[in-house]
Amino acid sequence: MKRDLSRRDVVKMAGVASAAVAPYVQKVRAANDQVQYGFIGTGVRGTYLLGHLSKMDSGRCLAVCDINQAALDKGAGVIGSNPQKFKDYRELLGAQNIDAVLIAVPLYMHFPVTRDALLAGKHVFCEKSLVFKPEEVHALRALVAERPKQILQVGLQRRYSKFYQAVQDMVQKGVLGDVKHMYAQWHRNPGWTMKGDPKTNRLANWRLFREYSGGLAAELASHQIDVADRMLGASPDFVMGLGEQNTMHDGRDINDNIQLIFRYPGGKKLLYSAICTSSHLPLLNATRTEMAELIMGTEGAVHITVGDDTHPATAMWFPEPVKTSTTKAGEKKENIKAGATMVTAAGGKALPILLPKDQITGNEGFFDRELKFARRWLYTKGVMVPEEDKNPVDTELESFLQNCRDGKRPLADVEVGLRDSTAVILSNLCMDEERKAYFSEIEKMGIPKA
Repeated sequence: MKRDLSRRDVVKMAGVASAAVAPYVQKVRAANDQVQYGFIGTGVRGTYLLGHLSKMDSGRCLAVCDINQAALDKGAGVIGSNPQKFKDYRELLGAQNIDAVLIAVPLYMHFPVTRDALLAGKHVFCEKSLVFKPEEVHALRALVAERPKQILQVGLQRRYSKFYQAVQDMVQKGVLGDVKHMYAQWHRNPGWTMKGDPKTNRLANWRLFREYSGGLAAELASHQIDVADRMLGASPDFVMGLGEQNTMHDGRDINDNIQLIFRYPGGKKLLYSAICTSSHLPLLNATRTEMAELIMGTEGAVHITVGDDTHPATAMWFPEPVKTSTTKAGEKKENIKAGATMVTAAGGKALPILLPKDQITGNEGFFDRELKFARRWLYTKGVMVPEEDKNPVDTELESFLQNCRDGKRPLADVEVGLRDSTAVILSNLCMDEERKAYFSEIEKMGIPKA
């Protein structure tokens, strides 16, 4: 692959109108059904994504980029397509035969690289959190509006999980009753640890320094705040919280634990916790560790967590206990009384959440129908649990490559990403200034004064 544009050409391209770029984008997608892409940022997360992309034939990696030679070589080896290697991402963006780029650089570089990629006429997949600063929220929204034919997707894989989609459908249909409360956690022991000397290895430890990172709110909470937005059907009104550094005294300047309360319209709330001294998860019958969400409604609750390459996404549905029973015709009496007896009331048994593959449609053949009935019976006995047939990371990446071809809007689009980034920015603000941070504040934050 030759370098069709110089670095100077890419910089000049920043001033090119979207109308001049769009026809080129459309021509590439029409001429080649396999998306030709470059990958920028081949660190731990980037290499993980490249491992998943290596199994997909809907796209081909032509180039990889990283400032670290060892990470660059590793990423190229993982994807296995003999990609060209770059140290400067702007040189990669200058290649005209690249349709799209995937970005997994440290958070402080998300906006500059995404901006330059869009200006170079590329479709973009960028890991969360989409942007780092308030002014970047406004700048990226305006830039994407000028380029409606280019795809921009943010890496929030829970949006692509069939379990999370099924639970959101349950909420919307009222199966859980009135859902007003959520709890989410991401607990680790010990969490991120400093590698080397914090004075000379700052960039290698970028997650631990505010210069580069949004800390726990950006790297962990962002995923679960997005879940709450979906389940509670809105964006928060304000956030309040407490963040401290109590355990990891290793030169970092981010908090090592945070507790947040998000208040949504109608009095709905999300309680969030991230700590570094215990990985215990008091959800899903303690069969998993670290992270999960609890969605609570008047008619039932759901425990849910996303999967990885080893542990599949899973969810458990707990209907509210029945509170009355019939004694005689037309007469009812309370089974659960106020006071101490309330504590000892038996909880409901967890029920499986059925995915489409287990739904009986009436169009199945005999063996397919019997297999569905058998699986459903085993689910109720606890012998098996429903599982997604694919890691949501695979689904989000395949969806991005598909959207690059069909032009459809991603599930995790720019507005999803910017709402999520806003929540991260305001979460850190509320902890730093020890006050409620209202989401309406973002409208004036980062705007130059006249």
